[in-house]
Amino acid sequence: QVQLVESGGGSVQAGGSLRLSCVVSGYRYFMAWFRQAPGKEREGVAVIAGDGSTSYADSVKGRFTVSKDNAKSTLYLQMNSLKPEDTAMYYCAAGVSGSVSWLLQHANDFDEWGQGTLVTVSS
Repeated sequence: QVQLVESGGGSVQAGGSLRLSCVVSGYRYFMAWFRQAPGKEREGVAVIAGDGSTSYADSVKGRFTVSKDNAKSTLYLQMNSLKPEDTAMYYCAAGVSGSVSWLLQHANDFDEWGQGTLVTVSS
């Protein structure tokens, strides 16, 4: 089992940027970012596979970029043009099977989760 530790959350004004990081203690082929806002269900934000393929939620396409640095065992989420509706707890997740499009919609198929980092966007 791998351990995942997120960081980089904080408070920012609308239009600003943040970069989230997730340090992973081992290797998993699929890595992802999910988020959950108060009173809402958890939703997939972005998934990246070991071959570099990615998938994004429609709400973040063109604004967010998922990437990973295997040498640093770190997953990133660069978030630009942030909106108040991006306010949520962001979680990274790791899995071994599926596809980037499938996993974006199926959080239960991920095996390990981090503790989350809070992003607050004010208008």
